[in-house]
Parts: sequence; structure tokens; C-alpha cells
Amino acid sequence: MKAIIAEKPSVGMDIARIVGATEKKDGYFTGNGYMVTWALGHLVLLALPGAYGYTKTAAEDLPMIPNPFRLVPRQIKTDKGMVTDIAANKQLKIIDEVFSKCGSIIVATDAGREGELIFRWIYAYLGYTKPFQRLWISSLTDEAIREGMANLKEGNEYDSLYMAADSRAKADWLVGMNASRALAIATGSPNNSIGRVQTPTLAMICARFKENRSFVSTPYWQLHITLKRGDEHRQFIHTEDFKEKDMAEAAYRRITSDSVVTINKAERKRTFQQAPLLYDLTALQKDCNIHYDFSADKTLSVAQTLYEKKLISYPRTGSRYISEDVMAHIPALLEKIIAMPQFSEYGNGFDLSDLNTRPVDATKVTDHHALIITGIVPEGLSETESAVYSLIAGRMLESFSPPCEKERLLMECVCEGMDFRSRSSVIVNPGWRGVFARKEDREKDEPEGNEGTASFAEGEEIPVMGSGLAQKKTLPKPLYTEASLLAAMETCGKHVTDEQAKEAIKELGIGTPATRAAIITTLIKRDYIARSGKSIVPTEKGMYVYEAVKDMRVADVELTGSWEKTLLQIEGHTLDVETFMSSIRDYTCRATDEILRLSLQPMPGKVFTCPKCKTGKIIIRPKVAKCDHNGCGLLVFRRVLNKELTDNHLEQLFSSGSTRLIKGFKGKKGVAFDAAITFDADYNTVFSCPKNKEGKKR
Repeated sequence: MKAIIAEKPSVGMDIARIVGATEKKDGYFTGNGYMVTWALGHLVLLALPGAYGYTKTAAEDLPMIPNPFRLVPRQIKTDKGMVTDIAANKQLKIIDEVFSKCGSIIVATDAGREGELIFRWIYAYLGYTKPFQRLWISSLTDEAIREGMANLKEGNEYDSLYMAADSRAKADWLVGMNASRALAIATGSPNNSIGRVQTPTLAMICARFKENRSFVSTPYWQLHITLKRGDEHRQFIHTEDFKEKDMAEAAYRRITSDSVVTINKAERKRTFQQAPLLYDLTALQKDCNIHYDFSADKTLSVAQTLYEKKLISYPRTGSRYISEDVMAHIPALLEKIIAMPQFSEYGNGFDLSDLNTRPVDATKVTDHHALIITGIVPEGLSETESAVYSLIAGRMLESFSPPCEKERLLMECVCEGMDFRSRSSVIVNPGWRGVFARKEDREKDEPEGNEGTASFAEGEEIPVMGSGLAQKKTLPKPLYTEASLLAAMETCGKHVTDEQAKEAIKELGIGTPATRAAIITTLIKRDYIARSGKSIVPTEKGMYVYEAVKDMRVADVELTGSWEKTLLQIEGHTLDVETFMSSIRDYTCRATDEILRLSLQPMPGKVFTCPKCKTGKIIIRPKVAKCDHNGCGLLVFRRVLNKELTDNHLEQLFSSGSTRLIKGFKGKKGVAFDAAITFDADYNTVFSCPKNKEGKKR
């Protein structure tokens, strides 16, 4: 009998059907020589400090360096503290039962760093040494599963992947647990946390926010002239901006109705705007944020759903390339894409026999190739799912299309001893840009305004038909949006626009494509950052933490990026684990000591008058908020069902009597619902659910 373990029930059921394990049991299927079970995400985690005897936050206990680390069943936070997740514990017992009855194991968790870690920690926690093989596939179609089952890999081929994942988790524990406790001691407030990746990310957001808000705009002046030929005109811009108004006006006065220019350069050149590479997860998340305002977390969730519906390949990929064997399937997939209504018009002129092969490079494919569709016809997709699926399909069409061909025109002239220039380009053949025809794909030399279309030959003398002086002002770097933050995380904050240069340094990014969305979500949940329209801004709490640690190792973006590169070296067998962990332990000791030496005032909290007694003040603590007036009794727990109320939620509740709508509560039966938290007549907290379209509350 062989055991198969998947990452979640839906995938386990598909595999069970394909291998013929059709007899359903509690938590697994059996039949045809197989027992197929599944995890529920991470069932086993690293133990919290209390398991090692660190029950209090005390400076003398820091740094905490467990040796060895312990694994425990997944825990969840309750009003009584952290307790073992009943569902996780139950499934672990089922997996133990399945493994005990089988001679070997087939690992079918997601084929990536986290999927490998999920299985290995379960395997280690349950104490098994049985041999195992790996099902390594990039899509969940029946064909892919069958092919993968026929070509199982030896489990030890993925030891380095596991070691990188395990090292990353332990590094996060060491830095996060120690730095957070040290900060709690330094500030006198336990309600702050620091993380190996989240704090450098917060530092980027705060630094950009401060730079934007402190930016002092300075005026400058731009001089232009207009030349005409027949009914057409062309605007030429002075090659240098003027920083002083009187100098600009003096230059403007030199140009009169009698002024004549000499064209000293007229150069035409064919240029090509290369098609974009296929999507990896980060590129997909950026485009979904730009075009649909989806958060990175939402995009990942939708992409995961499409993957489980067998419609796209593995979404948590960091590669934008495919190999030759995958390329063999691309023409047939493109035929299905151009049959989609939104792409049919472009498909009429699309040449399947002459595809752009730029995305084909096996040396640049990591664990998984770029995101592509599987060819299964989608049915019954939600509006959001359709949007993400269409982006992936459209990007495939773009990537294998010819470049956009343009004619670039550069003209230069001299007027009254001053140099003027006109740069422009016209599209000769739109190529890939015909797929979506978006203005966002326009390059800098493509004028948006009415700069004219007249052209002139070198050596011509042309009378000036008009001139103008425009006052402009310097602008700050914009606040991060989720799309631009993802790009910054990918390149360690370096402003890189060239696609090939981005690919070259992306291994130095902070986080991974699979974790960046979770980092942003964690910062929002911890009330360090917030969304303001499309922008991401730090909260007062986020700025407080940033100001405390901005010059320290824990906020060093480039150091964190270098660790990500080190983890990739562990995956690639070019660095041993102990070298990395030794550097992390050393870093943890120094960073903890650095934070403990801080002398900080506790973060000033907002003071609220108690809405119940109208006399007392509300005291906000890590687990509760309550009135300090004897006999009042107003008490609000931070933990409500599966949600943790943030400081912002509490501020809304005590200032206006209700929070905003909070999404994703789960009732006792596991049914999700959205609601605001408000007070009833006796000042107990209750749910207030939104009305449905008929005007009734759900």
C-alpha cells in the first residue's frame, strides 16, 4: 500500500480519483493499492517561545536561540491565549494512521518551497523514516497528474529545497521573536512586532512617505517654439529648463515674429518595443493592481482558485520563462486564446507559424515555468476570476507576438542662438500592443498632447509661427501603490525599469513571489500601514516603529535581499545550511542588543471618553480595551471569532460607536460573513451586517 499526501482536500480528491482510490473514509480515500490523504496547509509549525520556557518578556532571556527547534501542531489564538487547532490535530492523527499502514509515501503537496516544508514538518513531527517520492507538476489537470505519477522523483532530490524553506522559517522565528520582544521592552508596549522581511518593507513605505510629504516643490520654466508646414505644426522644446523666471522671460523675449530657425538635425530611425515576458506571480499581481485595483493577496487567492480549477499552471512561480518542451504546447494554447471573444479580432491577423520565442529559455526556469493557461475551457467563472484568467491568456498572446515596430523621429534646430529639440515616434506595426491597446504601454517618446505632426528636413530654414513659456514644478516620488511596492520588493527598492535588468537582480529582492502578498497583508493587519485610495501609507503606529529602528539592521532592505539570495544558494546546493544559520544567529544577537539599548517613550495612545459611563477613560491593552472607571464595566475583547480588532477598529468603535465593515468573520459552522462591530443598548459588542439588495440585513 502506498500513501499519497496532498496539500489540501480538493487536490487530494482529484488525485484519489485518478489513481483509483475511490473508497471514502474520514480524512482520506483508499483503493487500488493507495491511501490518499491531505494536509490543511501548515498542520505543523515551529513552537512558540513558551515551549522553551520563555514565558515572560524579559531582557535577560534575550536572545532566545532554541537548539534544537521544536515542532508542534498548528495553534490558533483565542481569548485564553494560543491553543492547539482541533482540526489540525485531528488531521495529523489521520495522516499518522495512513502513513502507518503504508510501506512508502508519495508527496503531492504544492511543488514549491512552502509545499515541501508542509510535508517535511509533518513527516518529522510524526517521526517517520519511510521512503518517499515526489509528485512534481506545474498544473492540476488530469493529464499532468497522470504524467507526474508516471515520472515520480526521488524525495531526496528536493532536500535542498526543504533545507532552504526550513532555514527561512527558523530565521524568521529568530529575528521576529527576539526583535519584537526587545522592542516591547524598549518601548514599554507589547503591541509592536518586528519581522525579518516585514520591517524592511515597512521601512521602504515609511521612507517614501516621509520623502513625499517633506518634498518642497520648486518651479522651473520650459520654453517652446512652434513651426508650421501647411496645415500641420510641430512643437520644439528648448533643450534646457530654466530655473530662474527672469532668465526664462529674457530668453522668451529673444524670439520674435521675425525669428527663423535652422533645422540642423532630422533623423528617422526604426525601433522595436519588445513584447513583455510571460507572467510570474509578482508581475501578475502588479498588473491586477494597476488595471483592476486588486490587492496582491486577492490576486494570489484568485490565481490559486484558477489553479485548483485546472485552468492555469502553478501560480506561485518566480519565473517568466518556459522551456522548449512546454513551448511545444504553446501554439495549440494560443489557438484557444484567439478563439476567446475579447481576443478574436487581434487573432485575425496573428501568425501562429512565426511566434516570438523570447520567453523560451530553460536556463531561466526555476522550480516552475511562467504562468500559462492549461487549455481547459473555463466555465462558470466569477467576474474576478474571468479578469485574472483573461490577463494571463492575454499576456501569453502578447509574449509570443512580434515586437511593436515604431519609427522614431528626432529633429533639432537653432533659434536665436538657442537649441530646441523635438522627439516623437509613430507606430508602424503595433505587434503585441494590439492585444489590449492600452495607453499604459506607451513609451516616453510617444506624445500624449498635441505636439504636432509636421516634419522638416535637415538644412531647412523655417519661420517661427509661435512661442510659449510654461511654468512647471518639480514633483516628489509618488507614494507606493501595491503595484509599485511589489516592484520595489522585487528589486530591493532600486528603481529599475528595464525588464532584463529587473530579471538580473530579482534574486536580491525581499520576500519571494509566494510571500510578498502575505507580508503586505501582515503589515495591514498589524496596523502599520493602510490603504489610502490606491496608495499605501504608514499609520502613526507604523511610523513610530520605523523611527525607532530605521537605522538598525532589522530595517536594512539590502541585507534582507542578500539573505533571499543566500536561500536560493541553499536550494542550488552552493551553500550549506549551517553557514546561513550561523550568520542569522549572529545577526539576531547583534540586532536584539541594538534594540534593547534604545531609550524610547511609549507610543502616545489616543484617549477616548467611555461611551457608556461618559466619565471614565478607555484603556487599550494588547488583548482588551476597557473603561478605567470603577463600576462601569465596559469591556471589548480584541479577538472576535477568528478576527483580531486593530487599533484602527477600536478607534472607530469608541469614537463613532461602530467599526467599518470587517470582512471574513467565520461563525461556529465555518460560514464566512462580513459585518461591522457596534454597541447594543447595554454597550455589549454585537455584529451589524450589511443589507442585501432587497434592503434586508443578511
